[in-house]
Amino acid sequence: MTNAGGAEAARLPAGDFSTWLGGTGRAIAGASDADVPCGTCTACCTSSQFVHIGPDETDTLARIPKALLFPAPLLPRGHVLLGYDERGHCPMLVENQCSIYEHRPRTCRAYDCRVFPAAGLTLDDDESKGRIAAQVRRWDFGYPDDANRVEQEAVRAAAVFLDGRRDELPAGAVPTSATQLAVLAIEVHGVFLQRENQTGRQVVVDPHPEVVGAELLRRRGPPLANPKPTRRQAGRRPRV
Repeated sequence: MTNAGGAEAARLPAGDFSTWLGGTGRAIAGASDADVPCGTCTACCTSSQFVHIGPDETDTLARIPKALLFPAPLLPRGHVLLGYDERGHCPMLVENQCSIYEHRPRTCRAYDCRVFPAAGLTLDDDESKGRIAAQVRRWDFGYPDDANRVEQEAVRAAAVFLDGRRDELPAGAVPTSATQLAVLAIEVHGVFLQRENQTGRQVVVDPHPEVVGAELLRRRGPPLANPKPTRRQAGRRPRV
């Protein structure tokens, strides 16, 4: 990868994979915030992202003007989306910093673009997501032992399975969004692991669709990121 000046962009240490995976699982479950070494990067805040906010996030909702919010498609009443301005920037981003960082939405607290390389997924270098795609390519996971590599193989196997065999799984259980697919692969990757009786080592397996489907139904709940708004809603831009 090269930057605009032609120089090769520096790789970013993403941490040991298993350690990262455990922390990400807790963040997805809402038990903690994602610990992302973003530095000065604001790619996720400047890439035309709609941010889901749940009705229980009263502290966050109290700090965002109501004019910037609209109902989230396909979700129960009270779930809303925060849009973006004409530049594709979150309206709460002021002077390249989040103006409500200590009170930011749960979606932002859990977001971690390392889910893409972890699941072996890529983003298109289009106008809206190009900055995130560039950041994703820089992450470099560490693998201090074989267990770390096997866990990543399981996550990637889950992503391939979910995307390629969605017709064999419960209707609507597999999202089309790359972000949601990566998160779901992380959530269900344990189904793709099995411990060998003789060695005690974990190996990647190819489970039956019914087994994966049962796990999907067990875990089904509000998504981390939301379906795209309708054409009418997508045209609505925050008034800033």
